[in-house]
Amino acid sequence: MTSQPEQILENNLIAQLAKLGYKKVEIKDETDLLANLKVQLEIHNKITLTDSSFQQILNYINKGNIYERAQILRDRVPYTNEHGETKTIELINQIHWCQNQFQVTQQVSMEGKYKNRYDVTILINGLPLAQIELKRRGLELKEAFNQINRYERHSFTAGFGLFQFVQLFVISNGVNTKYFANAPIKARSFKQTFYWTDVSNNLITQLPDFTDLFLEPCHLSKMITKYIVLNESYRMLMVLRPYQFYATEAIVERVKTTTKFGYIWHTTGSGKTLTSFKTAQILTNLPEVYKVVFVVDRKDLDYQTTKEFNSFSKGSIDGTNNTNTLVNQLADQTKLIVTTIQKLNTAISKTNYLNRITHLIDQRIVFIFDECHRSQFGKTHDDIKNFFTASQMFGFTGTPIFEENAGSNEFGKRTTAMLFEKCLHKYVITNAIKDENVLKFSIEYISTFKRKDQILDIEVEAIDEAEVMEAPQRLNNIVDYIIANHSRKTHNKSFTGMFCVSSVETLIKYYQLFHQKRQDGLHNLKVATIFSYAANEDDAEAKGLFIDDEFSEENPTELLIAAEPKTAYNSKHTREYLDDFISHYNKDFNTNYSTKDSISFYNYYNDIAKRVKNKDIDILLVVNMFLTGFDSKTLNTLYVDKNLKYHGLIQAYSRTNRILDEVKSQGNIVSFRNLKKATDDAIQLFSNLDAKEIIIMEPYEDYIKLFNLAYAELLEIAPTVDSVNGFITEEQELEFVTAFRELMRLKNKLITFTEFSFENLQMEEQTFEDYKSKYLDLYDKTKSDSKKELVSILDDIDFELELIHRDEVNVSYIMRLLTQLKDETSEQEHEKQKQRIIDIIAGESQLRSKRELIERFINNHLPQIEDTDLVEEKFDEYLKVERKAAIQELSNEENLNQMILEQVIGNYLFTNKKPLRDEIIATMQQRPSLKERASTTERITNKIINFVETFISGFAG
Repeated sequence: MTSQPEQILENNLIAQLAKLGYKKVEIKDETDLLANLKVQLEIHNKITLTDSSFQQILNYINKGNIYERAQILRDRVPYTNEHGETKTIELINQIHWCQNQFQVTQQVSMEGKYKNRYDVTILINGLPLAQIELKRRGLELKEAFNQINRYERHSFTAGFGLFQFVQLFVISNGVNTKYFANAPIKARSFKQTFYWTDVSNNLITQLPDFTDLFLEPCHLSKMITKYIVLNESYRMLMVLRPYQFYATEAIVERVKTTTKFGYIWHTTGSGKTLTSFKTAQILTNLPEVYKVVFVVDRKDLDYQTTKEFNSFSKGSIDGTNNTNTLVNQLADQTKLIVTTIQKLNTAISKTNYLNRITHLIDQRIVFIFDECHRSQFGKTHDDIKNFFTASQMFGFTGTPIFEENAGSNEFGKRTTAMLFEKCLHKYVITNAIKDENVLKFSIEYISTFKRKDQILDIEVEAIDEAEVMEAPQRLNNIVDYIIANHSRKTHNKSFTGMFCVSSVETLIKYYQLFHQKRQDGLHNLKVATIFSYAANEDDAEAKGLFIDDEFSEENPTELLIAAEPKTAYNSKHTREYLDDFISHYNKDFNTNYSTKDSISFYNYYNDIAKRVKNKDIDILLVVNMFLTGFDSKTLNTLYVDKNLKYHGLIQAYSRTNRILDEVKSQGNIVSFRNLKKATDDAIQLFSNLDAKEIIIMEPYEDYIKLFNLAYAELLEIAPTVDSVNGFITEEQELEFVTAFRELMRLKNKLITFTEFSFENLQMEEQTFEDYKSKYLDLYDKTKSDSKKELVSILDDIDFELELIHRDEVNVSYIMRLLTQLKDETSEQEHEKQKQRIIDIIAGESQLRSKRELIERFINNHLPQIEDTDLVEEKFDEYLKVERKAAIQELSNEENLNQMILEQVIGNYLFTNKKPLRDEIIATMQQRPSLKERASTTERITNKIINFVETFISGFAG
């Protein structure tokens, strides 16, 4: 049988649920439903209800929408008994979630606008809290989703509206099974339906397997009571996805059983803030936990997040730098605190605050850091850890810091694992794309200039790349490209875009171009911008130049009759530019923001965030702001004209890949710089399921010896600190900078050892600091002096926008990695890249069947290819040979007619439906007996499917 009638599927499910502990009950309509509800509430609350009392309860719960009824479900319901006493009942036990009454029924009829019959309903304490809709095998799962939407319109609100209490829906066609939270129809999207998985993110799609795990009574009740979030911002229900569930459970278990730290690696866009908030909420109810402090980076507090924070802990975010509020919450009985790392640092640094919180030093406080790849890698982290000595710290990040992408500061190179110890759960970008929880990236690299042929014949001593990248014609062409293509990229402005550039100075030039072209009527895009500015930044006119009072700057030969002091300047402070740009924004949106005070600027920040999400702004122009921690489902395009790498690159790209609807099929990245290698490196680092930050360091004593040797070499160059002042040549200065850099590198490694002390070194700490001052002075001077008079190459460059290629991160990505592997000359790096490719294959469901095939090509064929441009072509040839051999082997093994077998495979590829039994039998040269026919056809069918998965699916041609 190729399809399974819904009734068989339904009956099998009912039988399985009964074995799991559900009591089967026959309920035909609302009358039966109400009678059963009364009995179940009496059993659950150990009381007897009069008809009058039960009617009061029905009247009380029969009000409000889905969200309001979810609130009622989690509260106690009041009524007045026959003695005039005010009593309350519980609708569901949230503390001991297994201690509820579990029933299952099928084919309940409800009549509203139309009469509908529902497939399988799970009742908890008599209320329908989970509804399951089934479709026969072979039908699209979305049909069941649409059917539930139809029921919502036609009958769920009928009568006393008990089906408005449904918390979770489950849809299945037998082979694919998904779940989602109840919500208003407008808020529902098939994109927001989820598969369940095991703890290693392996999908569980078959209905029987899903039922055993997800619909097990205690687990379902736990999901409803613990892992559904009532989001006050949108007044809707949100259910955690499996990886969010496992991460939360892992932290809660670690807090219950250990005092160790940990971190969660969940890829950007997977909902880390929701996971961490739910974790914090559960931890506050543990008796062993004194307080939970949820720590964020202030820059992340956008409009939406502020509302979400306050939905969990009202007033915890007030939009100001009010550390006093934090200290009050630390000192009082507030169980859950949400704060910024800046406030927390101030609280433990200032004497006037310390006296009020010293009693917390030995208390069990759990700190949860959101986006822990930022802000936690300097002194602040150590200060928090050292002050709260009994604390436990957990971090959430989408882009962990490994050895490869670790920066250096005065504390050395620090990785996420160094600060937070063990990774408790991992959900990387390949998991999220595979599960359709985030979108793929479509990456376009746009070349913005090319050199004329004759430039190769000109010997240029130095090329000023910054001059090229910021050349007016290049910037103008990029703006024209965006204007010409933005509508196409955003589906006629159904979505919004962001444009990140290299510096504030460049941003100003870009904004002025967009603004002028809008004034000239060349486009109608609303472009907004925001950037940070320094109070005492370098002045563009402070160049150390003096103009003789008696001569004008414009004409130095013309004597001035009267030299007046100049009061106007040609340049502006960047803050002045920003205020000009904000004035344009105010005109567009009838607002009144400025940079005159921090509150107005903060409100401007929030308003921009809101308008991007509402699609009022077409393009947001930024340098760094909004590239991390900003989530907008309506943003689908990122234009890039800055160098990005590793976590910065993934964070920026991931602004575009939030799931929204069917129209938003991918996140668009349009790069005006060649970030191909940087993109490949970042994807490899963060998508490899087994990526480990293996840091091979020599023993502490070895680094002591190396440092002392380097110090001796430094003394040969500069015997004393003051001797640096006597350097005459540029070569001497550069030699000193190089030597001291080596000391800095070694110190950065040494400082990661717990036993590090300057007492072990031949160099005193003060001496190091004195040399460092000279190093920093010379470093700036060297950068300036080493610039030779640059030969401008602008006249020899044709500025031109040229589409190089388009990358979509998908299965075929492996082919490009193979080409890169072939180019690698270092044996050690070659093995490392080879292992990464194999790991990616092992972790990708579509590639797993091809692992042996690709490994064989890497080992036996790749070394024989001399031209890297031929790698893909040679793989295609190899694949054809292997495919032909495999189909011959299958024919010989099973004694099949190869011509008919190829026709069956062709039909399978065309229809995407498994071959029928008769089709399989037709391929056999000798038919099996009736007794063996079923097992033989099943075996051959499986071999055909495996052949297609290995040699055809995912390969072009």
